[in-house]
Amino acid sequence: MDTLLRRRGVRQFAKFSVVGTSGLAVNFILAHLLEKTTHLSHFSDFAIGFMAGGVSNYAFNRIWTFRSRRNALVEGTQFLIVSAVALSLGKIVFIVAEQHDFRHFTTTWFAATAVGVLVNFFLNKYWTFRHVN
Repeated sequence: MDTLLRRRGVRQFAKFSVVGTSGLAVNFILAHLLEKTTHLSHFSDFAIGFMAGGVSNYAFNRIWTFRSRRNALVEGTQFLIVSAVALSLGKIVFIVAEQHDFRHFTTTWFAATAVGVLVNFFLNKYWTFRHVN
């Protein structure tokens, strides 16, 4: 186990997971607050929460997970593009749920979020933060 934790990719994924959990909390709380208090679509509630969690994820991943010193505007733009890809996959989950008349927001939110986790990690690791040694 100790040898496994020494691998940079494993450490980065562990840090990415911790950061992601904090962003997940922001996403979950905001999306569910919007779902209970507004008349937006369920996907809109999800998308707003997702992007708010993504902003905090970018900052912490840049500073702590990948320790990047590259141009923040370039990286931020790449991170935003990756987030848009993950959000698009989440949209597909919501579409499928609606087509099957499944409207339980929390379950659909969880599935849409889970779909984006690995995509987010690998695209950010190998594109957004690829320059980090």
